[in-house]
Amino acid sequence: MKKRLYTLAKELNISKDEILNIVKNLGLDIKGYLGNVSDEDEQKIRNFVKKEEEIKEENIEEEKDLIEETPEEEILEIYVAPQPSALKKKKKKEKKKIDEKEIERRIKETKAKLEGKRKKYKKKKFADNIEIDEETLKIPSSLTVSELAEVLEVEPNTIILKCLELGLPVTLNQRLDFETISLLAEDYGLKVELYEEFEKEIPKEEYKDIREKPPVVTVMGHVDHGKTTLLEYIQNINLTALEKGQITQKIGAYHVEHNGKIITFIDLPGHKAFTQMRARGAKVSDIVILVVAANEGVKEQTVEAINHAKSAGVPIIVAVNKIDLPQANPLMVRQQLAEHGLLVQEYGGDVIAVDISARTGYGIDELLESILLVAEHQGLKAPFEGPGEGYVIEAKKEKGFGNICTAVVKKGKFRIGDPVVAGTCFGKIKRMVDERNKFYREATPGLAVKICSFEELPQAGEIVQVIYDEKEAREIAKKRASLERMESLIRKKKVSLEKIQEEMRSGELKELNVIVKGDDMGAVDAISDSFTEFKTEEIKINIVHKAVGEINENDVLLASASDSIIIGYRVKPHTKAKELAKTEGVEIRCYDIIYDAIEDVRKALSGMLEPEIIEKLIGKVQVKAIFKIPKIGVIAGSFVSSGKVVRGYKCRVIRDGNVICESKISSLKRFKEDVREVQEGLECGIGVENFEDFKEGDTIEVIEVIEKAREL
Repeated sequence: MKKRLYTLAKELNISKDEILNIVKNLGLDIKGYLGNVSDEDEQKIRNFVKKEEEIKEENIEEEKDLIEETPEEEILEIYVAPQPSALKKKKKKEKKKIDEKEIERRIKETKAKLEGKRKKYKKKKFADNIEIDEETLKIPSSLTVSELAEVLEVEPNTIILKCLELGLPVTLNQRLDFETISLLAEDYGLKVELYEEFEKEIPKEEYKDIREKPPVVTVMGHVDHGKTTLLEYIQNINLTALEKGQITQKIGAYHVEHNGKIITFIDLPGHKAFTQMRARGAKVSDIVILVVAANEGVKEQTVEAINHAKSAGVPIIVAVNKIDLPQANPLMVRQQLAEHGLLVQEYGGDVIAVDISARTGYGIDELLESILLVAEHQGLKAPFEGPGEGYVIEAKKEKGFGNICTAVVKKGKFRIGDPVVAGTCFGKIKRMVDERNKFYREATPGLAVKICSFEELPQAGEIVQVIYDEKEAREIAKKRASLERMESLIRKKKVSLEKIQEEMRSGELKELNVIVKGDDMGAVDAISDSFTEFKTEEIKINIVHKAVGEINENDVLLASASDSIIIGYRVKPHTKAKELAKTEGVEIRCYDIIYDAIEDVRKALSGMLEPEIIEKLIGKVQVKAIFKIPKIGVIAGSFVSSGKVVRGYKCRVIRDGNVICESKISSLKRFKEDVREVQEGLECGIGVENFEDFKEGDTIEVIEVIEKAREL
């Protein structure tokens, strides 16, 4: 991937004007500050800057020697220009009194120029948690143009002009995002950092008593490969003192004891919570157990689990389950894992693989030993004294207790009565219990407890933190909520094909991340391979994940975390996935013809995007009777149960939950009259183009196809 000119300028610690002048002097064909720089051009620029620095250093040394050897009066005569008023009064032969402070100031400025130093800003704190200190500017995630101008001590018009140079037309009160502010501040010699305005910083001396903590383990894998059976067996053999039925999978976490050591298991439904937490930057799990059935091998969700674990940087232990079945082939599993970049120890890798049977208990002890071994190798330690801090893994309303969250303690200690903050939510710990409803007065690192109660429900992946001052805790939650509302107005910056094209026009290299889902792996591979052929100097396409199956919430969360778009081939997104995609700003495109998918991406990247086709469900019809009419065909006597039915619209005939026909409504009658549409609650006769095999009880979905012009 080629480098941008502004990135090279940042690496060389030179301003925009300086690097543009270098490009001009060298006669290089680079289009502006955002243009691409080839390896050859980069080397030329680096050599030029290196020579300039050598010359500059020689000059500085000479000037320094001159300054050290020359009295200040002579330096003043050299560097301080005579005042015009003094020239006019030469005839009077009167000496003007020189201000000593002015002399010192000018000498300091001269020395600073000779040493090549930029202007240093005085340490100053502004309103709204904006702080500047010499060469560092700390800001929230956004600032208005006027606020940035005030901080940099320049006119707002200067900022507006610089934004125009970057191709960003802005107004005085328009908010600039963090990336844009960083780019603008570079011209003033400032590094920009995100001001962690609402994160309570706990002094390190408050954390003490550092010792070994229980490992936190997440179990993942394909459906029906034995995750639940494994968890149930581990609970039964490790929690024999408990009454049957007291353990519930809904809590999301539980503890087991093996060889005198505690292991905390996180039970996540699918990979949704795991991905959601990773998308928010939280690393809850210390170890991932990947369950693979020995009789089926690596499947779609297995690959998905591997991708999630690798992205989170979590070590994996493979549990090859169902080893007791006659069809079991553990060697095949190990070979398939190697194909997906997971090399087990038997093949010279560093991944532990254990053959188990979750039904009989074979290999379970070895699996638990492996968990403790990996945990020991990682050196999992945490401070047990200090304000508690952890991650939310689940939040829900519980009758009689209100809003509660299940949290894994990362460090410090949670105690009854402590005020806590999780994201924008404030709470006070009134009750802490584990999966057995065992009451805790305090919770330490590695444990998972349900905390009651919060004023609002926090989100999975949020950091929950003890703030001893209740008033301060409430204020932090309140300010975070205010900031979140403000950021939501400027944040909609997810990847779409249209945005890719805009960035290509501005000359900025962009990587397009794609998730491909389909009903057949051969088609998915064909689409993925075709996309990778679009790689050019302007754009690179990365296939983040590809699999067979419908588009679900996990896909949307992975797309959100990796800034990807989702391409579906002959598959549709679940309703919840659609809602989540709308919330997360993830684009989903579905196709029935493979060439349409390939061609649409090609056209979008070349600026020829066709109108977007939107299918809107407008009505449902129940088939009550079948009529055969001569010269016309089979008509379905129907009742409009919801919405309306319109002649000529697209429709789907559904039987026992399966789509058996996709066509259009060719005829529509109300009694004996042809009508254009029939509303909800009325009966009608429906004819479907090229379909006559109706049966009583069939459902007909009526779909309006809308063509929406896309704005580039």
